[in-house]
Amino acid sequence: MINALRGMKDILSPENEKYIYFLENSARLAKNYGFEYIETPILEETMLFKRSVGESSDIVGKEMYEFVDKGGNNVCLRPEGTAGVVRAFIQHKFDRILGVKRYYYYGPMFRYERPQKGRLREFHQFGVECFGESNPYEDVNIILLLKDILDFFGINYTLKINSLGCQKCLPPFREVLVKHLQDIEDGLCDDCKRRIKTNPIRVFDCKNENCQSLLKDAPRLGSSLCKECDESFNFVKNKLDELGIKYEVDSNLVRGLDYYTKTAFEFVSGELGAQNAVAGGGRYDRLVEFLDGKPTSGIGFAIGIERLLELIKLPEKEKEGYYFGAMDEEAISLIFKLGNLYKKMGKTEVSYQKKSLKAHLKAADKKGMRYCAVIGENELAQKSIWIKDLVEKKEKFISLKEFEKDV
Repeated sequence: MINALRGMKDILSPENEKYIYFLENSARLAKNYGFEYIETPILEETMLFKRSVGESSDIVGKEMYEFVDKGGNNVCLRPEGTAGVVRAFIQHKFDRILGVKRYYYYGPMFRYERPQKGRLREFHQFGVECFGESNPYEDVNIILLLKDILDFFGINYTLKINSLGCQKCLPPFREVLVKHLQDIEDGLCDDCKRRIKTNPIRVFDCKNENCQSLLKDAPRLGSSLCKECDESFNFVKNKLDELGIKYEVDSNLVRGLDYYTKTAFEFVSGELGAQNAVAGGGRYDRLVEFLDGKPTSGIGFAIGIERLLELIKLPEKEKEGYYFGAMDEEAISLIFKLGNLYKKMGKTEVSYQKKSLKAHLKAADKKGMRYCAVIGENELAQKSIWIKDLVEKKEKFISLKEFEKDV
């Protein structure tokens, strides 16, 4: 027997109902905020992610599904969504057009890591990206959209925010941090030792308890922000305060990707255990330029759908639609015809097997249908159909002519 690969799974009932429920409502809320749908390829050039996510990240260094295709191209399955959207934004020359562009997307991502609860090798994300709006009002707007999505699904969360600085304040801070890290280098894990040379602020993202202990006295970027970054971060905090949105400033929050600048944020839930982040994002004002586009500000977020599905409760479903069944072999072709007519009206289920009335009623109830419409020997003779409303518990006979007239 051939099974799905480790860390990959089929989406079946009842999880598929949650998945569709999440996507439909998240997309609806994103549209309310002015975002339009974009879909990018699952397969991209490997260099796209090396230049955007960054070679110092665990994603590029350890986790990408990377290979050479039959044409000799170095390609990989996308490990995250932002880089592909930025690539599309540049390729279609939107970076050369003045104005703001807002996109939302969803789909599978791939990372070769140890599978665990809510974290698979093939996983799904819902994300949004905004280009061309540098005003910190948009930082607040993006956080509000993510908050609205999580609130809609009744998720309990804590919002954490930080500022990652810019090209003015980050280099001098990096020098100070590197000197401190070199003093404690012997006690750091191999990943943190590597990060000292590649992207030192990523050490704050390390989950190693010993490293976190050694980093307690390390300098923090928050006290070294330039005037522009400090004012921008204070603006975001003040607006969140005005809106009554609670948050925590977390100086260890640096996000897992190299392209973030200025505002960074995460929504975490205590209901998920150690891996508690359900969504996060931030600004990436230089990423378009890094990928050979014209300098364009950007900001966005991504939600890990599998993690969120663990916390979502579906609303109680109302019974709807028609179930058609036959109690006589000769009636099967007729209920097939009627069922196909009613599919234009809404949810419809047709049984192609002769069954007892009790069996049809049970099947209709199991499928969540409101009406059970059955034709047997008597109904054939009288050219009628028997219908029962499974909600109001009422039943009636109606002529086939009248029944078809309602379609």
